[in-house]
Amino acid sequence: MIQTIVKRDGRIVGFNDQKIMAAIRKAMLHTEKGEDERLIQQITDHISVHGKPQMSVEDIQDAVEMELMKSARKDVAQKYIAYRNQRSIARKAKTRDVFLDIVNIKNNDVTRENANMNADTPAGMMMKFASETTKPFVDDYLLSEQSREAVAHNLLHVHDKDYYPTKSLTCCQHPLDHILQHGFTAGHGSSRPAKRIETAAVLACISLECAQNEMHGGQAIPAFDFYLAPFVRSSYIEEVKNLENLYGDNFEHLYQTEIDDYIDRPLNGLKGDARIKQHAINRTVARVHQSMEAFIHNMNTIHSRGGNQVVFSSINYGTDTSAEGRCVIRELLNSTYQGVGNGETAIFPIQIWKKKRGVSYLPNDRNYDLYCLACKVTARRFFPNFLNLDATFNQHELWRADDPKRYMYEMATMGCRTRVFENRYGLKTSVGRGNLSFSTINIVRLAIECMDIKDKEQRIAKFFAKLDDMLEITAKQLDDRFQFQKTAFAKQFPLLMSKLWGGCEQLEPNDTIESVINQGTLGIGFIGLAECLVALVGKHHGESEEAQELGIKIVTYMRDRSKDFCEQYQHNYSILATPAEGLSGKFTKKDRKEFGALPGITDRDYYTNSNHVPVYYKCSARHKAEVEAPYHDLTRGGHIFYVEIDGDATHNPQVIMNVVDMMDRYNMGYGSVNHNRNRCMDCGYENADAHLDTCPKCGSHHIDRLQRITGYLVGTTDRWNAGKLAELNDRVTHE
Repeated sequence: MIQTIVKRDGRIVGFNDQKIMAAIRKAMLHTEKGEDERLIQQITDHISVHGKPQMSVEDIQDAVEMELMKSARKDVAQKYIAYRNQRSIARKAKTRDVFLDIVNIKNNDVTRENANMNADTPAGMMMKFASETTKPFVDDYLLSEQSREAVAHNLLHVHDKDYYPTKSLTCCQHPLDHILQHGFTAGHGSSRPAKRIETAAVLACISLECAQNEMHGGQAIPAFDFYLAPFVRSSYIEEVKNLENLYGDNFEHLYQTEIDDYIDRPLNGLKGDARIKQHAINRTVARVHQSMEAFIHNMNTIHSRGGNQVVFSSINYGTDTSAEGRCVIRELLNSTYQGVGNGETAIFPIQIWKKKRGVSYLPNDRNYDLYCLACKVTARRFFPNFLNLDATFNQHELWRADDPKRYMYEMATMGCRTRVFENRYGLKTSVGRGNLSFSTINIVRLAIECMDIKDKEQRIAKFFAKLDDMLEITAKQLDDRFQFQKTAFAKQFPLLMSKLWGGCEQLEPNDTIESVINQGTLGIGFIGLAECLVALVGKHHGESEEAQELGIKIVTYMRDRSKDFCEQYQHNYSILATPAEGLSGKFTKKDRKEFGALPGITDRDYYTNSNHVPVYYKCSARHKAEVEAPYHDLTRGGHIFYVEIDGDATHNPQVIMNVVDMMDRYNMGYGSVNHNRNRCMDCGYENADAHLDTCPKCGSHHIDRLQRITGYLVGTTDRWNAGKLAELNDRVTHE
């Protein structure tokens, strides 16, 4: 007698004879004679009783065919066989169609899932082939039945699902000083410790690139200025020694001389030590500038992950007040302002200015001049973004202005918005830590499923009940993935687990990574708060105080439940304001197919990014800030605030300062400014026209339109998926 069934995906489930009866009945309905309930029951009983205790789906279907052929209903057997063949062809055709889209470089949501990845190149195509075949494997073998059902019903999205079997982690904030001081081995060769600024800049690139190949998310450096500063002084000393050789004299007393700032100045009128010192400073500044230039150039040309995309990289800086640290910051900003290659805007690394009172924000602060320069660079090049270390949730009780390693207690962020700071199982820091994995809940669909309840209080109560269930499922799914990730061996991540991840120095190559990865975070994300609120109360939080109150209540509830999960599973759970690049359109498309085009909910091709006010809603920057600010404290897994401005920002850096001031005033953690920037790729002409098709200088139509897709830049919208293109076209400016 049959007891269990082995499904095509390998899962073993209990035997259900109703499925045999349904399949035979379906075949009979396509014949002239129609149904025969007696024969259906007879065949089902025979197979059920005489079958093996465990059988595969194919074996049972073979048995059904045999019994039908032995019966008088050969017509049913023919229809049943034809149906089996059609289903087999359909299963293969689905994979074939996806593969052909990749082969023929079709512009669709499969090939344009990640705007940072060129899926049209051979390496990119291989990545997509692997990705699209790996995801079903994860569904079939690695997700629980509960998680699989949530994904199938468009309630949950498991991010980077194609990397799930590799046991890789999402991202890491690199303690670059470990590499610069000691070197590293991450392959066949070893890198020696750095001695000069050029080497330090190259090792920074190599660290980011190597780790990118070991992880599925972004790479970041939390204190770029602090880490590279010592190599400015060593390069200065080297220049002094070069002058010793030139003059045949001893200038050793100038090696550690006090330098207030590294500024390139004329040598006219200078004599003796003053001339030697300034000459060495000038040469050092030139070297630092070239090193920063090379760093930015490399980060925009070096490919990773099989050669299909540049490194998804971020660097944090702005709070090193030493002369050497200031030199790194200044020349990094100057190089960024000038652009790469023929003057193009660098799309990586994502640069993040760490704003802090007493350090880099107010006119009397040591680094205020560099902050002004940062705003000028942002007005032209979109970067740096701005991280508010003065936000209440970004402060650290151990931070001291006179601590040379105070960067250990400064929040750093990466990528679109990923934030790692609080830590239940070790030091509260961003350094040497990152996100392990994250998954996103479709809260819009949860709300849509409650819309038929007329009483508002009951409708909202039902939504919270559904949300609670999904939070439970998501927390369990993330723990399941953690339990899988922790079985990886340290040797599988030769750089990450030897030099970068906190505590990795304790690991031997054949040790599992279980003892160290709990320092990371598990992110529970959400998308479409605006559409969710429209479904529940008829308006989004940008246009209704009632909706805003409910929105804060929803995200607060998620935050509180994440704290419960921290206790239940003993992990660092946090709530993430999901950036939703490819996901925004995927969720919407499926929901619209099932529920139709619901006004303000599913009638666009995308759901709104996390807790943001919809991009199409016209309001002031101040109003947008007032609405979005409360969510930053609630979403400690990551968040960002955007302002869209009109006109040419290059002539108005003050508008950038105004946005940073607004972030400070409303206690927001991280933000940036979006604006128009066009560049003629033939002659280099730039302007800020909203719709530029022809270069007014040379007549070329080869126009590069720089846009920010979530938290990062993309030099061309050709790689954007349909949902994000629709969102881009809907964006309005904030006055």
